[in-house]
Amino acid sequence: MRCKIFLAAIAIGLTINEVLQLENYKILHEINTMNHKQLIEHFYTSFQNGDADGMSSCYHPEVIFSDPAFGELHGDSVSDMWRMLIERSSGNLTITFHDVKTEDSYGSAKWEAKYPFSKSQRPVHNKIEAQFKFKDGKIIEHRDYFDFWKWSSMALGWPGKLLGFTPFLRNKVRTQSRELLKKYQATKPG
Repeated sequence: MRCKIFLAAIAIGLTINEVLQLENYKILHEINTMNHKQLIEHFYTSFQNGDADGMSSCYHPEVIFSDPAFGELHGDSVSDMWRMLIERSSGNLTITFHDVKTEDSYGSAKWEAKYPFSKSQRPVHNKIEAQFKFKDGKIIEHRDYFDFWKWSSMALGWPGKLLGFTPFLRNKVRTQSRELLKKYQATKPG
Protein backbone atom coordinates (compact mmCIF):
# COMPACT_ATOMS: atom_id res chain seq x y z
CA MET A 1 0.00 0.00 0.00
CA ARG A 2 2.77 2.44 0.92
CA CYS A 3 4.50 1.70 -2.38
CA LYS A 4 1.33 2.67 -4.32
CA ILE A 5 0.99 5.89 -2.32
CA PHE A 6 4.69 6.64 -2.89
CA LEU A 7 4.36 6.10 -6.66
CA ALA A 8 1.16 8.19 -6.83
CA ALA A 9 2.86 11.05 -4.98
CA ILE A 10 5.78 11.01 -7.40
CA ALA A 11 3.35 10.84 -10.32
CA ILE A 12 1.70 14.11 -9.24
CA GLY A 13 5.08 15.81 -9.05
CA LEU A 14 6.17 15.52 -5.42
CA THR A 15 9.86 14.98 -4.80
CA ILE A 16 11.09 12.04 -2.75
CA ASN A 17 11.94 14.46 0.12
CA GLU A 18 8.39 15.90 0.06
CA VAL A 19 6.92 12.39 0.17
CA LEU A 20 9.19 11.48 3.09
CA GLN A 21 8.20 14.69 4.93
CA LEU A 22 4.52 13.81 4.48
CA GLU A 23 5.17 10.29 5.76
CA ASN A 24 7.05 11.66 8.81
CA TYR A 25 4.18 14.09 9.51
CA LYS A 26 1.69 11.22 9.35
CA ILE A 27 3.78 9.12 11.76
CA LEU A 28 4.19 12.06 14.19
CA HIS A 29 0.46 12.75 13.96
CA GLU A 30 -0.33 9.11 14.83
CA ILE A 31 2.13 9.18 17.77
CA ASN A 32 0.68 12.45 19.14
CA THR A 33 -2.88 11.18 18.77
CA MET A 34 -1.99 7.97 20.59
CA ASN A 35 -0.11 9.79 23.37
CA HIS A 36 -2.91 12.32 23.88
CA LYS A 37 -5.45 9.51 24.15
CA GLN A 38 -3.26 7.75 26.71
CA LEU A 39 -2.91 11.04 28.61
CA ILE A 40 -6.69 11.44 28.88
CA GLU A 41 -7.07 7.79 29.89
CA HIS A 42 -4.37 8.22 32.55
CA PHE A 43 -6.14 11.34 33.86
CA TYR A 44 -9.47 9.57 34.33
CA THR A 45 -7.94 6.33 35.60
CA SER A 46 -6.13 8.41 38.23
CA PHE A 47 -9.46 10.09 39.06
CA GLN A 48 -11.11 6.67 39.44
CA ASN A 49 -8.34 5.69 41.86
CA GLY A 50 -8.56 8.92 43.88
CA ASP A 51 -5.04 9.84 42.76
CA ALA A 52 -4.99 13.66 42.51
CA ASP A 53 -1.21 13.66 41.92
CA GLY A 54 -1.68 11.35 38.92
CA MET A 55 -4.34 13.69 37.56
CA SER A 56 -2.15 16.73 38.15
CA SER A 57 0.76 15.11 36.29
CA CYS A 58 -1.33 15.26 33.11
CA TYR A 59 -1.67 19.05 33.24
CA HIS A 60 0.60 21.67 31.75
CA PRO A 61 1.74 24.21 34.40
CA GLU A 62 -0.29 26.91 32.62
CA VAL A 63 -3.48 24.84 32.38
CA ILE A 64 -6.88 26.51 32.13
CA PHE A 65 -9.95 24.66 33.39
CA SER A 66 -13.62 25.59 33.30
CA ASP A 67 -16.95 24.08 34.25
CA PRO A 68 -20.37 25.39 35.30
CA ALA A 69 -19.68 24.94 39.04
CA PHE A 70 -16.25 26.59 39.39
CA GLY A 71 -16.05 28.80 36.33
CA GLU A 72 -12.52 29.30 35.01
CA LEU A 73 -9.49 28.23 37.04
CA HIS A 74 -5.78 28.52 36.19
CA GLY A 75 -2.55 26.67 37.01
CA ASP A 76 -2.26 25.10 40.47
CA SER A 77 -5.86 25.99 41.31
CA VAL A 78 -7.01 23.33 38.83
CA SER A 79 -5.08 20.54 40.57
CA ASP A 80 -6.13 21.89 43.96
CA MET A 81 -9.78 21.71 42.90
CA TRP A 82 -9.50 18.01 41.97
CA ARG A 83 -7.53 17.27 45.14
CA MET A 84 -10.18 19.02 47.26
CA LEU A 85 -13.06 17.20 45.54
CA ILE A 86 -11.38 13.81 45.99
CA GLU A 87 -10.62 14.49 49.67
CA ARG A 88 -14.13 15.81 50.37
CA SER A 89 -15.70 12.74 48.77
CA SER A 90 -14.20 10.49 51.48
CA GLY A 91 -14.17 7.60 49.03
CA ASN A 92 -17.85 8.05 48.06
CA LEU A 93 -17.09 8.97 44.46
CA THR A 94 -17.44 6.71 41.44
CA ILE A 95 -15.96 7.83 38.14
CA THR A 96 -16.43 6.20 34.74
CA PHE A 97 -15.27 7.44 31.35
CA HIS A 98 -15.68 6.50 27.70
CA ASP A 99 -15.53 7.82 24.14
CA VAL A 100 -12.00 9.18 24.47
CA LYS A 101 -11.06 10.79 21.15
CA THR A 102 -8.07 12.81 20.03
CA GLU A 103 -7.11 14.64 16.87
CA ASP A 104 -3.88 16.63 16.55
CA SER A 105 -3.76 18.95 19.59
CA TYR A 106 -7.40 18.47 20.64
CA GLY A 107 -9.31 15.76 22.46
CA SER A 108 -12.59 14.91 24.10
CA ALA A 109 -14.10 12.39 26.48
CA LYS A 110 -17.37 11.64 28.18
CA TRP A 111 -17.31 10.90 31.87
CA GLU A 112 -19.74 10.35 34.71
CA ALA A 113 -19.51 11.04 38.41
CA LYS A 114 -21.72 9.45 41.07
CA TYR A 115 -21.51 10.85 44.60
CA PRO A 116 -23.61 12.23 47.46
CA PHE A 117 -23.65 16.04 47.29
CA SER A 118 -21.78 17.27 50.36
CA LYS A 119 -24.36 19.77 51.69
CA SER A 120 -27.56 17.79 51.14
CA GLN A 121 -26.19 14.21 50.87
CA ARG A 122 -28.56 13.83 47.91
CA PRO A 123 -27.31 11.33 45.28
CA VAL A 124 -25.86 12.93 42.16
CA HIS A 125 -25.19 11.19 38.84
CA ASN A 126 -23.57 13.86 36.69
CA LYS A 127 -22.87 13.24 33.00
CA ILE A 128 -20.08 15.42 31.68
CA GLU A 129 -18.56 16.08 28.27
CA ALA A 130 -14.93 17.17 28.41
CA GLN A 131 -12.90 18.95 25.77
CA PHE A 132 -9.11 19.15 25.87
CA LYS A 133 -6.33 21.05 24.18
CA PHE A 134 -2.73 19.84 24.42
CA LYS A 135 0.63 21.58 24.54
CA ASP A 136 4.08 20.04 25.09
CA GLY A 137 2.53 16.61 25.68
CA LYS A 138 0.27 17.84 28.51
CA ILE A 139 -3.28 19.14 28.89
CA ILE A 140 -3.17 22.94 28.53
CA GLU A 141 -6.93 23.46 28.41
CA HIS A 142 -9.70 21.36 29.98
CA ARG A 143 -13.35 22.37 29.66
CA ASP A 144 -16.13 20.32 31.26
CA TYR A 145 -19.72 20.78 30.13
CA PHE A 146 -22.81 19.49 31.90
CA ASP A 147 -26.47 20.39 32.30
CA PHE A 148 -26.42 22.67 35.35
CA TRP A 149 -30.20 22.48 35.79
CA LYS A 150 -30.10 18.65 35.95
CA TRP A 151 -27.12 18.74 38.31
CA SER A 152 -28.70 21.33 40.62
CA SER A 153 -31.98 19.36 40.64
CA MET A 154 -30.12 16.27 41.86
CA ALA A 155 -27.81 18.09 44.28
CA LEU A 156 -30.27 20.61 45.75
CA GLY A 157 -33.70 19.05 45.21
CA TRP A 158 -36.64 21.43 44.71
CA PRO A 159 -34.62 24.64 44.93
CA GLY A 160 -32.42 23.31 42.13
CA LYS A 161 -35.43 22.26 40.04
CA LEU A 162 -37.02 25.68 40.45
CA LEU A 163 -33.92 27.88 40.12
CA GLY A 164 -31.33 25.72 38.37
CA PHE A 165 -31.84 27.43 35.03
CA THR A 166 -31.25 30.92 36.48
CA PRO A 167 -27.99 32.87 36.51
CA PHE A 168 -28.71 33.60 40.19
CA LEU A 169 -28.25 29.98 41.29
CA ARG A 170 -25.38 29.35 38.89
CA ASN A 171 -23.50 32.38 40.27
CA LYS A 172 -24.27 31.40 43.86
CA VAL A 173 -22.93 27.86 43.34
CA ARG A 174 -19.86 29.23 41.56
CA THR A 175 -19.15 31.71 44.38
CA GLN A 176 -19.53 28.99 47.04
CA SER A 177 -17.36 26.55 45.08
CA ARG A 178 -14.58 29.13 44.69
CA GLU A 179 -14.78 30.04 48.41
CA LEU A 180 -14.43 26.36 49.34
CA LEU A 181 -11.40 26.12 47.05
CA LYS A 182 -9.78 29.23 48.58
CA LYS A 183 -10.29 27.84 52.11
CA TYR A 184 -8.82 24.52 51.00
CA GLN A 185 -5.80 26.23 49.45
CA ALA A 186 -5.26 28.28 52.63
CA THR A 187 -4.94 25.07 54.67
CA LYS A 188 -2.53 23.39 52.24
CA PRO A 189 0.96 22.81 53.60
CA GLY A 190 3.71 24.79 51.88
